[in-house]
Amino acid sequence: MNKIDSLKIVLEFYKELGFERLPLNYSSQQSAVSNQGVKRAEPFERITTVGGSGRSRSSNSHKEALLKAIRDEIGDCQRCKLSMGRTHIVFGEGNANAKIMFIGEGPGREEDLQARPFVGDAGQLLTRLIERMGFKREDVYIANIVKCRPPMNRDPQDDEISTCFPFLDKQIDIISPEVIVSLGKISAYTLMGVKGPISKFSITKVRGRFYEYKGIPVMPTFHPAYLLRNPKDKWLTWEDAQAVLKKLSK
Repeated sequence: MNKIDSLKIVLEFYKELGFERLPLNYSSQQSAVSNQGVKRAEPFERITTVGGSGRSRSSNSHKEALLKAIRDEIGDCQRCKLSMGRTHIVFGEGNANAKIMFIGEGPGREEDLQARPFVGDAGQLLTRLIERMGFKREDVYIANIVKCRPPMNRDPQDDEISTCFPFLDKQIDIISPEVIVSLGKISAYTLMGVKGPISKFSITKVRGRFYEYKGIPVMPTFHPAYLLRNPKDKWLTWEDAQAVLKKLSK
């Protein structure tokens, strides 16, 4: 494959992910040239599939660069009214090449203060679940449907979700997890693409079964904050987690 063909693959890859510009850091590139001579840039590899999932995989460094480009695109976001009351944007964190992606609803108070997802009491419970599944928190990727805290921890509204979700959609495309675990009613409703009023949507009725988002299996389960209020339902979430592990083992 010549350089032109390699470049075409790179550009096609970015285009598929919805990027309008390349995440290039010109200053760092110029510094590398001046300090070390001209360096030969390695092209992005064509993503290969893992197992039978049909999902794409790439190196962490490639994906981290793409995720950084999304964060740069978000900037100091003022696209919806949630920006008026937030302290920090909570972008998401974890392994850019994670097999499991946990997606909640929106940041809470502690998340807003620390700019990290799931770091309060509900986050501690989620961390224990992740560890019980045989992973470390840094092995998975954690994000939310919206990236700014809704006032008084209310549910994100339709206009806020429609404004913010395209960025999460790009994160999902880049990370390309083998399974998504949706945490709570808002997350499941959004990822499942349910039509109709959310007031009629029940997480209790859909949890425990796999659905799909862009070909990725999605397991809806209870939000950790709900489990703190209703600890008797923890065993149901553990059942859902075991189904996820079984799916990963195939």
